[in-house]
Amino acid sequence: MSSAETPTSTPSPSLSPSQSPSRPRLVRRLPLAGVLRLNKPSDIWFKPATSVVASAAVPNLTLLALGRLDLAMYTMAGSLCALYAHNLPYTARARALAWIVLGMLASLAVALLTASLTSSAAVLVAVGALLAAAQKTLCDATRIGPPGHLILTFISSASLFAPQTLGQIPGHLALTAGAGAVAWLVGMAPALMRPHGPERRATARALNAAAAYVSAEDGARERARAGAAAAVHAAWQSLLATGGRGAARRALERLVVRAEVALAAPADTDPALLRDWAAGLSGTGPVPRVNHAHAGGVDDEVLGIEAELAFGKPSLWRRLAPGSPLLPVALRTAVGCALAGYGSLALGIGRPYWALVTAASLYQANVTLTWNRTVQRVAGNLAGVLVFAAVVPLAHVGQIFVVLFCLLFSFGAEAFISRNYWLGSVCVTPMALLITEFARTQEAGELITDRVVDTLVGALLGIVAAVIVTNRRAADHIELALEATDRAREAAERTLAAPRPEPGDLETRRRRLAAALVELRAADDTAAGEWWQRALPEERVVAAEQAGHRTLAATVRRRTRRTVQETDEHRGGTDARENTRA
Repeated sequence: MSSAETPTSTPSPSLSPSQSPSRPRLVRRLPLAGVLRLNKPSDIWFKPATSVVASAAVPNLTLLALGRLDLAMYTMAGSLCALYAHNLPYTARARALAWIVLGMLASLAVALLTASLTSSAAVLVAVGALLAAAQKTLCDATRIGPPGHLILTFISSASLFAPQTLGQIPGHLALTAGAGAVAWLVGMAPALMRPHGPERRATARALNAAAAYVSAEDGARERARAGAAAAVHAAWQSLLATGGRGAARRALERLVVRAEVALAAPADTDPALLRDWAAGLSGTGPVPRVNHAHAGGVDDEVLGIEAELAFGKPSLWRRLAPGSPLLPVALRTAVGCALAGYGSLALGIGRPYWALVTAASLYQANVTLTWNRTVQRVAGNLAGVLVFAAVVPLAHVGQIFVVLFCLLFSFGAEAFISRNYWLGSVCVTPMALLITEFARTQEAGELITDRVVDTLVGALLGIVAAVIVTNRRAADHIELALEATDRAREAAERTLAAPRPEPGDLETRRRRLAAALVELRAADDTAAGEWWQRALPEERVVAAEQAGHRTLAATVRRRTRRTVQETDEHRGGTDARENTRA
């Protein structure tokens, strides 16, 4: 339950001289070294951490004062929506948070209705598994970002096993809607103080990534370039989602163009200057200014991006159509969650939804990343039950301590989870256990035992499902991405060869090529960690990336030369007019 996830991609394996790039590797090594290593914290870890505390404190303390803390599970469903969309500009964030609240209400409504109509644990587990698969698929298709489907699955799965009647459902949903409205307001509140904060951070990431590429040694150059290209692409998408083009956005556009120029001409770029510009974007001060002559055709660049936006993106239904690479992962989630839930029931555990949620939390882009998440989840949960054992005596003193500990652990989860998923789970686990104490005080030893067993059952059966439910479409997606990259590169080269292309036309082609390269890298990283694959076209991917980046560099150089030439012509005309006046 977090707003920051560990990366969902893994580097493509290097090829040794004795290993043919055409030889398939059906089973890839599942690593242990480095899985629990701590990373640098996210640059915005404090935003979801403070947001979820503020969103949960208002309803929980109100219910405590009214003596109805037993209803806190329903308000927590709305409060946890505050974890989402902190990376989005506020215009897009408003829409995304609204959809998240509506998705939470829909998931909760299905769970409560099912719980009120049947008490069959087998049916409840089946519905929970199907809900988890649907939530996973929709969150991946919309690319809502961390924490993804996990919050929705946690709430809906727990609600399935909560006693419920039809008459109670409207009131419970109203509590969730009210807390969701508070979460929406909390998520939008920073816009009053720093209206361009998300775009500034996205631009700073692009500048820092470009600086890292310029400074990278030869061995790490390709990976750094791919990371910088993705960061620049994300920065443009962030700027594009802001709506109108005010002075602040224009200044940010010029900085992103400078990051692109660095990718095209790293030898002529000062990485320290890029980092200084990135540092200048922190806080609320003015955006660092870049000389227009050195920014390179910003107006044409934005014209090209806005033309791409008008062209439209693939619809949600198209991303979910038959053949989509999301569908095997959806099937994997449904099977894994069902196996985990039924396995817990077979052992006589009273809370099979814990095993179901454990399985749902594991599924990443491929088997290798799913294995990494499994190790992290188990380690974090086992450490978390020890933390719960330490704090539960004080929590039993009074319900105010239950509320305060839940707020503390929700903050800690968001503060630590970007360092590594297992570290965040150390706080998530005691928080989830304490939430069960909202309705009534329970025996701590039984809770701890159930949680440990369900964690192990969910992790074991979840990873089994990941292995047996194959995802052959991961390799197919590479082929599609290669074709799209080749088409985008050829279109860019044709436009580049034109003597004077239409304004914005070259930039439109360049943007589509940049997006295609990002998709190609993601597709290759995903397939590289998947099992039961045929031979992956590694040489073709490398060649396509190199050719694509050469074309991108050529478009940036041409734009820069054109802008400098136009600036010189403008200056020459001004000098001529001044001489005439003299």
